[in-house]
Amino acid sequence: MDRTVLVAVVVLTAAFVPAVAGAQTADGDCSFPVERTDVTGTEVRVTEEPTRVVTLNPSAAQTMWEIGAREKVVGVTKHASNLDGAAAKTNISGAGQTINNEEVVGLEPDLVLAPNTVTNDTVEKLRDSGLTVYRFREAESIDDIKRKTVIIGELTGECAGAAETVEWMESRLATVDQAVEGAQQPDAIYVFYSYTSGQNTFIHTLIERAGGDNIAADAGIKGYKPVNQEVIVNRNPEWILLNDDWDEVPNNAAYNSTTAVREDNVLVINKNHLNRPGPRVVYALTTMAETFHPEAYAAANTTDTTAASSGTDTAVETATETATGTAGDGQSTMSTPAEQTTGGGSPGFGAVVALLALVVLTAGAVGAGRER
Repeated sequence: MDRTVLVAVVVLTAAFVPAVAGAQTADGDCSFPVERTDVTGTEVRVTEEPTRVVTLNPSAAQTMWEIGAREKVVGVTKHASNLDGAAAKTNISGAGQTINNEEVVGLEPDLVLAPNTVTNDTVEKLRDSGLTVYRFREAESIDDIKRKTVIIGELTGECAGAAETVEWMESRLATVDQAVEGAQQPDAIYVFYSYTSGQNTFIHTLIERAGGDNIAADAGIKGYKPVNQEVIVNRNPEWILLNDDWDEVPNNAAYNSTTAVREDNVLVINKNHLNRPGPRVVYALTTMAETFHPEAYAAANTTDTTAASSGTDTAVETATETATGTAGDGQSTMSTPAEQTTGGGSPGFGAVVALLALVVLTAGAVGAGRER
């Protein structure tokens, strides 16, 4: 890495990491006790470094893996099964998309990491059982994901691993920023069944950061909402983005009329990277940037894109996976270091997609519109 870029990355990382009393020492090690107020307004106190952690969603589990703390994890949901070694952890999923509270309590965890998609009722029941639970707010940006990574590092005694993870994220982001600076932004839209990602979603920030123009946001869509055919026709996206849980463009006149379909500009992205607000979103981001701006990205990418991130568990993994499905010519555009993917689950689509899921299941389709 160029010395100037490396210095910039270190400075950006240092500026980003929030100062929390008693959370991190000057040499980067964590210190306890740690106190943080979570999204429920509860002051969560972790008195000593946890050795038994339960994650109630796959992005929290993914973050634990990335910061080098997977050995501390004793329970994961079924949707984290793509992570290497997850099969050896206890499955704490209940029926449907629920959490088996009894299973969680029985693991006697020192700390439970809960996403915004877990209900406050579930969180309170776990707390009433004597467990320490930290519930996260919804991630609406890449900065939110980095902040979440730092918080998990502080709560679990993995401050150094979290800092290293944020550093390699910043390094990838710097490459993308250099590639897309001043470039013309192609119109793009992410589609999952009839839903899309508008303003105030981290997928929107990924599209924009990758040098694309999210037409859903341009159309005034906020959050994860349905997109009507009129928007598709009027905005005429040059690229359609899908995840590999559901990799087919809707077959109707509106979509078939788009430049994206006519020129076969359909990008299928690994759902474990695109739809989970964890560190690996940078793989989805770089895939988009490389696809939207191939020449500029190749010029900016001065590091081996297949090299594992330094200082994380991923660095010692031997398995690699293709980050995308197809991009126009049907060729994979990028290989990234990660565990083999077999699980499902995608985040953020809220209660409306839970209703959609019922329709999908009735129709016999397989997919996921929110992180589970």
